[in-house]
Amino acid sequence: MKTIVLTGGGTAGHVTPNLALLPSLMERGYEIHYIGSYNGIEHKLIENAGIPYDGISSGKLRRYFDLKNFSDPFRVIKGYAEARRLIKKYRPDVVFSKGGFVAVPVVLAAKHYKIPTIIHESDMTPGLANKICIPSAAKVCCNFPETLQYLPEDKAVLTGSPIRQELLQGDRLTGLQYTGLSAARPIILVIGGSLGAVAVNNAVRSLLPKLLESYQVIHICGKGHLDDSLIGRAGYVQYEYVDAPLRHLFAAADLILSRAGANSICEILALRKPNILIPLSAAASRGDQILNARSFEKQGFSTVLEEEQVTNETLYEAIQSTYENRQRFISAMKQSALSDAVDIITNLIADYAETKSAD
Repeated sequence: MKTIVLTGGGTAGHVTPNLALLPSLMERGYEIHYIGSYNGIEHKLIENAGIPYDGISSGKLRRYFDLKNFSDPFRVIKGYAEARRLIKKYRPDVVFSKGGFVAVPVVLAAKHYKIPTIIHESDMTPGLANKICIPSAAKVCCNFPETLQYLPEDKAVLTGSPIRQELLQGDRLTGLQYTGLSAARPIILVIGGSLGAVAVNNAVRSLLPKLLESYQVIHICGKGHLDDSLIGRAGYVQYEYVDAPLRHLFAAADLILSRAGANSICEILALRKPNILIPLSAAASRGDQILNARSFEKQGFSTVLEEEQVTNETLYEAIQSTYENRQRFISAMKQSALSDAVDIITNLIADYAETKSAD
């Protein structure tokens, strides 16, 4: 039996592609281990999937001044020592990394033991953690054709993003029953990411009285972002986080309002759902979500409203226009030639696992 170590964490976007690979890896008979942070969101998600989980110390490399910049390097060094012990213990045939800073010590530890590593970059341009990992990787998978220019030619593979197959198997009626909403009016599903998006939450709630005249709203607002004053509001339901029932909420939705994280928008594309993207602003990020969103806008998949442009008027106009023209967006998404990322990546993993076994 071949062994694989999966790693990645910090946000759900660094975990869900790994979850999408699990059924195929299990079917192929791999012994699977996951290395993540002690208390990151990946811990609960992976344990819920029944996969053995090991936590390591994790720090973040920031481009801005923060007092934690002085302590986090020691956490990274500790995490590297812990990752080396785990890699030595499991002796995997291959490591697959979805990114996030917790993955850096794992990838470097795998390099130390000459374990081939495949990493996946979701965004248009590589993030800092993956930039550190790329020299140690055998292959680098990516979502966008534009990303290939930023990667070593001999390592780059255009795969798309692994999508959890269960997301494509949702049932609209089950979603309506779960939320208590009606089939009589269109439903907007608002997703701010696993950690929530305060700007998106505030914009939606500010517009809520007008929205509820024509629409119903399912609001996944992130941990700690529930608004108690809106509990029981007719036509509006809110959740901190939704796991297994999410596929049914997607099926119930007529329109999706989302951030523009690469994994999220690839899931929306696979579901063929008309959508409005509000990318995280360049002031609060390295601008990757803006690039992702503009790529989808250019291909006719999405309406894009940058955070600085969001007002009650612009948001309502974007919702109205996107809903009225929903068939145009659906048609464009249907014409997209999505790669079968799960098969491509698991075949790549198998090739390197065989190579390692033959050494």
